[in-house]
Amino acid sequence: MSIFADLGLSNPVLKAVSKAGYEEPTEIQARAIPLILEGRDVIGASQTGTGKTAAFALPVISQMIPSTKPQCLILEPVRELAAQVEEEIRKFSYYRPLNVVLLHGGVGYQAQNDGLNSKPDFIIATPGRLLDHLSRGTLSLESVRFLILDEVDRMLDMGFLPDVRKIVDQCTRDRQTLFFSATMPPAIQTLANWALKEPAEVEIGSRQSPAETVAHAFYPVAMDQRDELLLALVEHTEFKSLMIFTRTKKEADTLFSLLKMRSNADVTVLHSDIKQSDRTKALTGFRSGEFDIIIATDLAARGLDISGVTHVINYRVPENAEDYVHRIGRTGRARQEGDAFTILSGDELEFAKAVERFIDKKIPRKKLENFDYIYTALLDDSPPKPVRVRRGGGGKRKRR
Repeated sequence: MSIFADLGLSNPVLKAVSKAGYEEPTEIQARAIPLILEGRDVIGASQTGTGKTAAFALPVISQMIPSTKPQCLILEPVRELAAQVEEEIRKFSYYRPLNVVLLHGGVGYQAQNDGLNSKPDFIIATPGRLLDHLSRGTLSLESVRFLILDEVDRMLDMGFLPDVRKIVDQCTRDRQTLFFSATMPPAIQTLANWALKEPAEVEIGSRQSPAETVAHAFYPVAMDQRDELLLALVEHTEFKSLMIFTRTKKEADTLFSLLKMRSNADVTVLHSDIKQSDRTKALTGFRSGEFDIIIATDLAARGLDISGVTHVINYRVPENAEDYVHRIGRTGRARQEGDAFTILSGDELEFAKAVERFIDKKIPRKKLENFDYIYTALLDDSPPKPVRVRRGGGGKRKRR
């Protein structure tokens, strides 16, 4: 196992790493940092929670010297990730006089304009707000030496590819470009071929494997009992910190009201229709333990640093199997054990099979003790199989 001092980082960065309490680099850090220090373009792929932010931040900070123009641009798909990365950059540059500005939507422009006027070294931004500043003439990217696209798969999922291309076009070609992502679908490879120069690829683990420390279970139930089963799972599960994922913002709001009314837990909700100050409060409160449960859309499934989550419940089976891995990646982090429960109704069987194919693992079906189930074929241990009648038999399809 290597140590940070073996990787070639500068002394001020090593002091900041030690101050932050980091002892040994993760595998993505140990493999990516030396390549970045060599000046190579890098594509880094590893699961959520493996330390990708430090993998790009530490070597970039090591190479930077104070300047009067922006040296590094970090693009993030959502505000919460941008704010999280800003916090990490400030922590890792503690012994370096580097200036950081954060640009994202949901807030006014004045404070951001003031930040840009302070001659920042780092710009951390979401694509939409960054393009706003570029069109207003409050920012130029011509001096950017380091371009980092973080959570690239999420940016493409959210439709940011055209915006990302516009932004990359405004950066100098004489730059070092870094892609970091949990998954690497073909669209990312196409973008990488265009934006990067002979990149080194660092892939840690399987891109579609959840952490081995997570225990999975499907809980079959009739569609009309989905809410009641969720409440029962919350009541009978000994969790310390629980995330409940929904497909839609409306579902998240509905479940928030339901749990506020019918559970004793402290509950909050997080999705993109909530104003920024409330989103920050929800995330900060959940991290600190003020809230036991957070109900969220996939806004919170990727990249956000939320440690100590003991349980994840999927209110519905995700329609995209890859989203399942991202969601349950919120628990079982840093070699800790976690549980991932998914409520399953008859209309979601194909989604459930897709998840099992994607992770190459059969997920056990479980029943909650003392729950008064309405009958559904999903609850049968050996569900009846249709028997085909020979053609011309004149009969209907029967079941054994």
